[in-house]
Amino acid sequence: MQLKYFTLPLLALLLTSCGGKQQQPLSEAAAGDTLTGTIQLSGAFALYPMAVKWAEDFRQLHPNVKIDISGGGAGKGMTDALAGVVDVGMVSREVYPEELAKGAYPIAVVKDAVVPTVNAANPEAAAIRQTGITREKAARLWNGEISTWGQLLGTSSSAPVHVFTRSDACGAGETFAAWLSKRQEGLKGTAVYGDPGVASAVQKDRVGIGYNNIAYVYDQHTKKPYAGIAVIPLDTDGDGKISADEDFYATSETLIQAIREGRFPSPPARDLYMVTKGKPASPALVAFLNYILSDGQQHVGEIGYIGLSAEQLDAEKRKVN
Repeated sequence: MQLKYFTLPLLALLLTSCGGKQQQPLSEAAAGDTLTGTIQLSGAFALYPMAVKWAEDFRQLHPNVKIDISGGGAGKGMTDALAGVVDVGMVSREVYPEELAKGAYPIAVVKDAVVPTVNAANPEAAAIRQTGITREKAARLWNGEISTWGQLLGTSSSAPVHVFTRSDACGAGETFAAWLSKRQEGLKGTAVYGDPGVASAVQKDRVGIGYNNIAYVYDQHTKKPYAGIAVIPLDTDGDGKISADEDFYATSETLIQAIREGRFPSPPARDLYMVTKGKPASPALVAFLNYILSDGQQHVGEIGYIGLSAEQLDAEKRKVN
């Protein structure tokens, strides 16, 4: 039952084609708009919900522009962009020097974070909220060195801990691994495909633990975690308890505010990128990117992301134009 409440909204989101959505009535100005073209995006699950919202609104302004968006992970987005299969790769990690050498042109568009997730009905739920997890224990956990919740939390619990990681090359895995001074391939655990897959695996397993992007943990309408899933707080000062200053996971709004204030570490907070092969030249694509970096930022908070600073937005606009 818990799984139903989480996966059905996400499944609808992931299967939706922006080009096929029923559009709201157009304004007179939009109806006479002359901008045309097709924009194809693929890649990071982390950026998918935000990209869908941006595409919907942009098409209200420019109804003759078709925008197609597909997920598949940051690795797929980068590969598709460099191969010319899509116009834009959605990438939720830093762009590697070898990718820049191949022509990758990254444009930061928003900020997000990866958080460790547990089943809300975990038998050690109270201890999880009080103790949280340190970077050092997380590194040992995803290295296969911790096998019970008691070992992780410092309690007498002998309940096993089932560790989940990502099977696809993705920004969430790479960013979470970077927090642990690893690469994604160094994370041990049961490998599951995609953000929705990891979230569902944790929801179905009372002793499971994984990691997810914010948009796949918190309902964008209620701002609270989806049914059956919870965040394990980060014990950033390593004192073995979650202080009031570290306790900001009840809603996406309180978590986002903590990220803005620097109380949540980076990584696993990070910038998300639209990546093109070379500087974008298509008028439709340039207009879309300019929209994202200007009026599109007004939707960032409502979808559950963190907007870029005015200085960073100006710098990214210069890269586009």
